[in-house]
Amino acid sequence: MTVYDTHAPRSELHHKPRSFSDRFAWGVTRTLRFFADQFFANRYGHRAVVLETVAGVPGMVAGTLQHLHALRRLEPEKGWIQTLLAEAENERMHLMTFIHIAKPSVFERVLIVVAQGVFYNLFFLLYLISAKTAHRMVGYFEEEAVVSYTEYLHGIDAGKYENVPAPAIAIEYWGLSPDARLRDVVVAVRNDEAGHRDVNHAFADELGR
Repeated sequence: MTVYDTHAPRSELHHKPRSFSDRFAWGVTRTLRFFADQFFANRYGHRAVVLETVAGVPGMVAGTLQHLHALRRLEPEKGWIQTLLAEAENERMHLMTFIHIAKPSVFERVLIVVAQGVFYNLFFLLYLISAKTAHRMVGYFEEEAVVSYTEYLHGIDAGKYENVPAPAIAIEYWGLSPDARLRDVVVAVRNDEAGHRDVNHAFADELGR
């Protein structure tokens, strides 16, 4: 697991688009980032609750489709299925953690249902059309997640957000110390997202060969 400098500029974490597929994935990512910034502003805990709900979708969709692909071809798969399903589970644990930190409102709960339903179906279709583009887009999503959690860390360090005790579920899941705080949780989550970023960009690169 790689630990990234909290002050690393975005350019050092960015996979530069090299094709139409990459540019499409990057354009969708930046558009969604714009709307997320407008809606959530600096409410990073609430942003995490809603976005982690959506973030758990790609791994499950991709894992399922890779599983079906292997069954159809009567061939062993390349080890992607477990990686993708583990990614989905990891994102679900992010959500379970942040629910304890930022209590979602009724409106946010409705938004979660709508966003998940729309995104699931669109991502499913995208993966069928171009798995490479789908993985590249997830890689870009995770780039932005790293940026967001880095901004969250800066806010905690600056005293903008209270560094509350870490929820018990986070302490158990990441093996944190009993006296761990919110900052420790955000660092752990950001490291997870960085790992997902690298895996999905690598999958996209392999599919593009």
